[in-house]
Amino acid sequence: MSYPMPSLEAGAYPSLREIAATAGRLSGKILRTPVWRWQTGAADALLGADTEVWLKLELFQATGSFKLRGALNALLALDAPARQRGVVAVSAGNHAIAAAYSARACNVDAKVVMPEQASPARIAACKALGAQVILMPDVHAAFSHGRQIEMDEGRTMIHPFDGPMIAQSTATVGMELMEQVPRLDAVVVPMGGGGLCAGIASAVKQTAPHCAVIGVEPMGADALYRSFRSGRPERLERVDTVADSLGAPYALDYSFQVCQRFVDDVVRVTDDEICRAMFYLYRDMKLVAEPAAATASAALFGPLRDRLRGKRIGVIVCGSNIDPARFAELVQRGAA
Repeated sequence: MSYPMPSLEAGAYPSLREIAATAGRLSGKILRTPVWRWQTGAADALLGADTEVWLKLELFQATGSFKLRGALNALLALDAPARQRGVVAVSAGNHAIAAAYSARACNVDAKVVMPEQASPARIAACKALGAQVILMPDVHAAFSHGRQIEMDEGRTMIHPFDGPMIAQSTATVGMELMEQVPRLDAVVVPMGGGGLCAGIASAVKQTAPHCAVIGVEPMGADALYRSFRSGRPERLERVDTVADSLGAPYALDYSFQVCQRFVDDVVRVTDDEICRAMFYLYRDMKLVAEPAAATASAALFGPLRDRLRGKRIGVIVCGSNIDPARFAELVQRGAA
């Protein structure tokens, strides 16, 4: 499907030079995560042996998700006065954990604002890393309170998904993948606010313009799917999905425009499809993937199956911060 091309000037998105510089800045501070080919179980039965599925295992990243790349890059860029004032982050968990980890590594005080429904394991992880955790009734209230803290205390907001610093950081995932698995036909990426997909797509398309980049959102958190179709950033009245890490309540200009420029299509998957993909990843690949991390695989076995059959595909597995009881519940749902 084709969409209108935005008037995004060169320099308004991450260049290959900027991505390489970011990778150099983060080198030794984050992990270069591995890739692994999925050749058994669902990949073979549903896609066939002529389809190559390569998983980019960002769930093995320190802090358990790709979010560390953006949070640490943002912290490293702060000057001394900003470090003294501290930082604030808003997140259902993965970005909060990454911000807390990065703040501790940089000796900066951190406050993280999370919705009350956030995983207790993620809340505990933030506290263990030394961050002050503030719980709010829902994700909209969390973002509002985070902005208030930013204004009242002069803290730097470490945004979970928007802005050049985030895109330059997530682009390093795409750069690594294209080095690890050359000649890909398509890359499938989970989407929440679009920061991961914007960065990866910018790296992929500038490296291999022929390679399709397809974003995947849950049905109950589809701000970018709606934005692609309307041509402007959309806001959701409510978020309702098991993939809480993808529960951004709105799209924002920068990430949306970078995605518009480089992403070929956005598709949606149901919560049942996500749970089924979690089950497949666990059964076949022995991976404990949180719902967000299974979303790209869910699309591969669902709405993208016929389109990508016989292709060489990169699939982003973005995180693994989930408590054992919740993981078991969702995997059992997927196995039913």
